[in-house]
Amino acid sequence: MHAIDQIFNAEDFSDQDLQDARFENCSFYHCRFNHSDLTDAQFIRCKFIVPGEDEGCNFSYATLTSASFKHCNLSMALFKGAHCYGMEMRDCNLQGSDFSRASFANYITPKSYFCSAYITGCNLAYADLGDLLLEECELFDNRWRGANLTGASMKGSDLSGGEFSQEQWGSFALQGANLTRIELEGLDPRVVSLEGVMINQWQQEQLLAPLGLIVTPD
Repeated sequence: MHAIDQIFNAEDFSDQDLQDARFENCSFYHCRFNHSDLTDAQFIRCKFIVPGEDEGCNFSYATLTSASFKHCNLSMALFKGAHCYGMEMRDCNLQGSDFSRASFANYITPKSYFCSAYITGCNLAYADLGDLLLEECELFDNRWRGANLTGASMKGSDLSGGEFSQEQWGSFALQGANLTRIELEGLDPRVVSLEGVMINQWQQEQLLAPLGLIVTPD
């Protein structure tokens, strides 16, 4: 399926096989993708919410393995329980989106897994990402302010250039992550484990301030 410049209003794509589908400059208003198979599907410059409304499209329990969203408005979208391993989201508006119980992990055994996600340049303000496993993923240049990250694990991920609010530090695991180009005010190394974390030299002052240390130029 290949659609360009189309408007889908209250369309029900639930349980459909949309593998390898491609949508460009399309608008989806009040549409449902529940339990649909969107493996390798591509959405480019698409809108998934009616302007001014507070409810987006529903992707609950959909298979979004290696699906791609580029320059899309997915604000207030529901991704509850969706299978998102390898999903790509570039320069998208994901404000207020709900990823509760979504999975970006591929389990080998109940305790052995690896994650894959490419979420970059996105607005994730007020999104629900609580308890998600997003380890060793590409997650740079995102706006995270106000997002629920409680219990999430972003160990080893590239979080560089991201925008976080002070109260978010300590709510998620970030050992081994790339935190370069991030304002680190409020991040207390006495409280948050920073083992293996990568930072820039200019960030040392912010990181050491809670310890009472003053960093001066060489």
